[in-house]
Amino acid sequence: MERRDQGSGHHRAELGASMTQHQAGEAAVCLPPLARVSRPRHALPPHATDCHCHVYDDPARYPLVEHRSYTPAPATLAQYIAMCDQVGLGRTVQVSASVYGADNRLTLDVIAALGQHRARGVAGLRPDVGPQEIEDLHRGGMRGVRVSTHVKGYGGTQAISHFARVIRPLGWHVQVHVNNVDELAELEEELMRVPVPLVFDHLGCAQGTQGPDSRGFQALLRLMQRREDCWTKISSWYRRSSDAVNYSDMAPLVHALVETRPDRLVFGSNWPHPALFAPAQVPDDGHLIDKFCVWVQDEALRNRILVDNPAALYGFPQAEQA
Repeated sequence: MERRDQGSGHHRAELGASMTQHQAGEAAVCLPPLARVSRPRHALPPHATDCHCHVYDDPARYPLVEHRSYTPAPATLAQYIAMCDQVGLGRTVQVSASVYGADNRLTLDVIAALGQHRARGVAGLRPDVGPQEIEDLHRGGMRGVRVSTHVKGYGGTQAISHFARVIRPLGWHVQVHVNNVDELAELEEELMRVPVPLVFDHLGCAQGTQGPDSRGFQALLRLMQRREDCWTKISSWYRRSSDAVNYSDMAPLVHALVETRPDRLVFGSNWPHPALFAPAQVPDDGHLIDKFCVWVQDEALRNRILVDNPAALYGFPQAEQA
């Protein structure tokens, strides 16, 4: 992913600069991303899209919120581009990290630096966000708002209906990040009525030990079957597996999603793998790419998940137009 600077009305930053260490006793500092990742055995198609990732830059320019779940290690745009170039990712969807709350300047600056032909974003929003701010964020490349019951910094799932009303005029989606997939069973009736598209993080945040027959995962599958505008990210499975080497218990979840709605799945790296702390190990993104390709062996289907589905969800040019 080659960086291309674009003009922007937003305050610009020197995004390649290293982020200085931030001292915060109440929020542990994450492990840094790997200095270099493996080159995957599988070649990805042109415009393969990383639909879930974050960048963390200088906290003096982009302040961290006081009440947060972790303190990020440096993970700059230059480091992210190096990873993408190594593994073959050509487009990105930057999720404004929870540690920034509703301050989306860093994500907007990353999108502006890469250009909207290759970058989009998902925002964190204040409950009282107004229509003009939403329009400004849309012009900057944002296409959704994230809510979470897993990390501090965003509104929780109780804000879904409120945010849906706010973002509906611009066709955004609500990205739902829960602590455990069983929460989706409790929210299923409400989620069926939400008047904007829904995107579910990280395989619905199912644990491998729960399996595809769990009540929460079955609720996720029903939502994807019954609604034409529900999407799920194949991402962050390494956090939720009891098999730290092969992630074997996550394969049935991926296969169930592929069998249910292959036209509503996207892939995410979750780089730089935030909220991992010693003695945990940061996964190798090249190995994660290969695991995804082993799980999704059909090349046409794999290309659909990596290229065509993200283009439809986030508004990228279709491959033949890019």
